[in-house]
Amino acid sequence: MASERQARVADRIRVVLAERLEKGLRDPRLGFVTITDVKVTGDLQHASVFYTVMGDEALRADTAAALKSATGMLRSEVGKHLNTRLTPSLEFFLDAIPENADHIAALLREARERDEAVAALAAAGTYAGDADPYLKPKDQVAAESDDDDDAAEDEVPAEDDVPRS
Repeated sequence: MASERQARVADRIRVVLAERLEKGLRDPRLGFVTITDVKVTGDLQHASVFYTVMGDEALRADTAAALKSATGMLRSEVGKHLNTRLTPSLEFFLDAIPENADHIAALLREARERDEAVAALAAAGTYAGDADPYLKPKDQVAAESDDDDDAAEDEVPAEDDVPRS
């Protein structure tokens, strides 16, 4: 039950912050920010806000400074729209999702290239022995069946040798 409330409060905080950032802050350091996730503690006293920024490392650092300086104003905005007794404190964290996604994409690209190289080697390769070592040529199979027939004839006792009672 408490986790449902945490999720509702976190979602509401995310929406309020996204709307406020969409309207804009009067800080030129703020870049194109996307709120990716909000985690709220069980007692609803603290909210960790995860965000991403489009741009280079300098723009990310400037955006982090702008969000840190605007934390009080953003908290009061959240307090106005949140129906709780206490307004949670806000802490902003740069989300590593884009970097992780780029790393995963690079790993997948490398795996695909290696698979293509292995497929090319397999297409040009030949078997070390026969294609199917268990398959026998027809001549050998016919010769073996003739040998088996001869052996079967040898094993059958003659009618003279069979004792009669």
